[in-house]
Amino acid sequence: MSRVVCADVGSTWTKAAVVDLEAGSLVGAAAVPTTVGSDVLHGLDAAVAAAVGRAGAGASEVAAVPWYVCSSAGGGLRLAVVGYEPLVTAQAGRRVGLSAGANVVHVAAGRLAAADLAALRAARPDVVLLVGGTDGGDVDTVTHNATRLARARWRVPVVLAGNVEVRDGLAAVLSAAGVPVTVADNVLPRIGVLAPASARAAIREVFLRHVIGGKGLSRGDRFARLVRAATPDAVLTGVEVLADVVGGDLVVVDVGGATTDVYSVLTPDERAGGPGREVAGTWWRARTVEGDLGMRWSAPGVVRAAVEERLLDAAGEEALAAAAAVRAADPGFLPAGDGDRVVEGRIAGLAATVALRRHARGAGSGERAGRDLRDVRLLVGSGGVLRHADPAAAVGVLTRVLTDHAGGWPLPRAARPVVDVDYVLAAGGLLAGEHPVVAGALLRRHLGGD
Repeated sequence: MSRVVCADVGSTWTKAAVVDLEAGSLVGAAAVPTTVGSDVLHGLDAAVAAAVGRAGAGASEVAAVPWYVCSSAGGGLRLAVVGYEPLVTAQAGRRVGLSAGANVVHVAAGRLAAADLAALRAARPDVVLLVGGTDGGDVDTVTHNATRLARARWRVPVVLAGNVEVRDGLAAVLSAAGVPVTVADNVLPRIGVLAPASARAAIREVFLRHVIGGKGLSRGDRFARLVRAATPDAVLTGVEVLADVVGGDLVVVDVGGATTDVYSVLTPDERAGGPGREVAGTWWRARTVEGDLGMRWSAPGVVRAAVEERLLDAAGEEALAAAAAVRAADPGFLPAGDGDRVVEGRIAGLAATVALRRHARGAGSGERAGRDLRDVRLLVGSGGVLRHADPAAAVGVLTRVLTDHAGGWPLPRAARPVVDVDYVLAAGGLLAGEHPVVAGALLRRHLGGD
């Protein structure tokens, strides 16, 4: 089969793309509103049918081509991290969770007490990442926390990725108590060494096995069988592939309905071994999630954050607050005219600017140090608000980010802005495992400047 379908079921839009594997090119694409209110398969099937039709294929070919699907509908993947102490293993666990495409809704450190367990329950995670102790280091804290979860009759899936010396024994304790548990390698085997790959794969496995089917997004099991990854996980994989093919530092800003995600891939250099090296590991490939910045549900949060960052004065706040409230009250809102589109661009620009400030400075994300983005060569904008905007207006949003001299972080010195109009980052990430050459060619052609 020379063609495949790549689709993303997002919180607002469902996007589908048809990729020619021989040419490594996009031959058809479509987007429809996500049908969360009924069954997400309705929107997914409609998007795929439209994309296949635009690729010049008939309806009979829709079911014949392989489907690669990711999803962030229904809130995506909610992850809680429980670690040894806040600045080392808990922070390492948080970073791993973000890299796995999760929305990290809770971070706890130290021995879980009754109040801590109540707070963990209140966060309503889909998965708990239980970490603690470097290999050969502390075993008491992770042992206490695993035993506490077992005695509490915890039923949310747990990924256990702590000290290897007690990991298997604690997995047995959890399993015997009826806790769904998956074992992974230690996320912080040694001080300063962050090892995310095994835990990231385990979180992905748990997401597919336990979470997708439990969201109530679709009747039957077809949707759960189709989904291969959480959308942010697929996108980060696509970002990593793109960084490899363009050969330099890059940043992606994805402005969504509920969150604004920032991904950055930096080239490891002599900074890794310097005196400022973090004990939780150097974070070369990173993702941050700003849950208060979005175009719909979180639009009022954009206004509040922009005021705090002194990007809006009182008059600007008053003018934009009402429009943001309308969008938050109606997540299905679509711009009806030029005035609405101007407001959309304004909210998007503020969300992207604040999100990049936070990502680069580290403040508000739990990071003690920020990200050095001065050598970034490529700034990619993603999200429906940018894809559906006038091309010049969309690039203008990214240009505002690149000229944000008051943000308190050193700007990229020579970055080229580009918008992922065809939504190939998710497609590239979905294809990277089975078709890595195709994924690289696709991303280079549409975003790399070829």
